[in-house]
Amino acid sequence: MRSRATPPPQPAGSRAAGAPAPRRGGTRPAPVSDPTHPHRPAQLHPGAWWLWSLGLGTAATRTTNPLLLSLLIAASAYVVATCRSRTPGSHSYSAFLKLALAVLLIRLVFAVALGSPVPGTHVLVTLPELPLPHWAQGIRLGGRVTAESLLFAFYDGLKLAALLVCVGAANALANPSRLLKSLPGALYETGVAVVVALTFAPNLIADVQRLRAARRLRGRPDSGIRGLLQVGLPVLEGALERSVALAAAMDARGYGRTAEVPPAVRRTTAALTLGGLLGVCAGTYGLLTAEGGTYGLPLLLAGVAAALAGLRLGGRRSLRTRYRPDRWDARAWLVAGSGAAVAALLTVAADADPAALLPGVVPLVAPTLPLWPAAAVLLALLPALLAPKEPS
Repeated sequence: MRSRATPPPQPAGSRAAGAPAPRRGGTRPAPVSDPTHPHRPAQLHPGAWWLWSLGLGTAATRTTNPLLLSLLIAASAYVVATCRSRTPGSHSYSAFLKLALAVLLIRLVFAVALGSPVPGTHVLVTLPELPLPHWAQGIRLGGRVTAESLLFAFYDGLKLAALLVCVGAANALANPSRLLKSLPGALYETGVAVVVALTFAPNLIADVQRLRAARRLRGRPDSGIRGLLQVGLPVLEGALERSVALAAAMDARGYGRTAEVPPAVRRTTAALTLGGLLGVCAGTYGLLTAEGGTYGLPLLLAGVAAALAGLRLGGRRSLRTRYRPDRWDARAWLVAGSGAAVAALLTVAADADPAALLPGVVPLVAPTLPLWPAAAVLLALLPALLAPKEPS
């Protein structure tokens, strides 16, 4: 009989095939996947999503062209549908869409009821006008409703609606708790207040959906005035209980406790932060005026550097650590840069061709789609190719 051959002895320092490589020198390999889910790619930094959405919101404020604004809304909706994760907060995007639609309708109702300063010749309907006292001159109730005034109100309301949709995209894509971990130590307490405010709407929507589903299962009405009144009290009770639990959790984790730092460090931190903010204000004012064009940019950069140094020193007072901090990688730079590129290109387009991005309503003409600003808006779709997809 042939005996089974034994493998040759491994030399010192070698390892068997498939065995994990040992760590050397305390170095850590680059993260290529989520450590809690080995088969899922690492999630994108939440700050990149907020910078991307703020870039789209800035671009929305530079135009009133309904075609470009609709393209911005469609791009943000596609990215949210492609990249959002399965969390309760990710379903808040539909609520922001409904809020944007309500804002647009309210703007149109105000234009019909209160009139518009835009003159027009195409009268659609004439409403009964109520007489007002002399001290309310400039305001009217009723009267002529023209197509020009309605179109102007539609353009204005659609711009605000697009801005709300961009903020809703950030709420659906960025996890607030992960964003809080990435803040500097000096802004931690302020960041907690902001995160609690940002999570109010998603938690409220989740509570309403849960209670309505429970009422439907019991055969009770969940819509209309009666259903709204009977759902409102449990939602308010759940919000109060969540507030008490949050306060207890924050106290147990040492929220608000600070470390002792030398007085010289405290004075230096205050001077750098205050001086940096003053430098930012003065530099911004210099950039906006024609006389301050020479000193505006250097003063702005010096103010930003001083403020960052003050935040760095102020972080010494924070007694907290970060567990598995999110890393700002190349994908985060590209996602944030795509939003900034859309904002910058539309700003340049608004200065170069204001008639295309700010269409007039007198005379009444149909808006046109400018080609290269529309191509710039399509850069907002870049995160759909870069961000990791949620497994089905």
